[in-house]
Amino acid sequence: MPHPQAHNVICTDATIVVELVDGRAISAPLVWFPRLSQTSKEQRENWELLGDGDDIHWPKIDEGLSVAGLLAGTH
Repeated sequence: MPHPQAHNVICTDATIVVELVDGRAISAPLVWFPRLSQTSKEQRENWELLGDGDDIHWPKIDEGLSVAGLLAGTH
């Protein structure tokens, strides 16, 4: 089974949604991620995918999340 890969990230004031290349989406409350929840909308929108979409990184705040960790609920 292929590993999960992100292709898009949407951050609102309350939620982070990670869209996967296989059509699934992972949604979690932003408060689960204290560093992200304390940033501006512009900072949250400045993300990049690492690897083949295995990880999400916000370079301006040096925060990163693993797609596999999000799927497993371990953020």
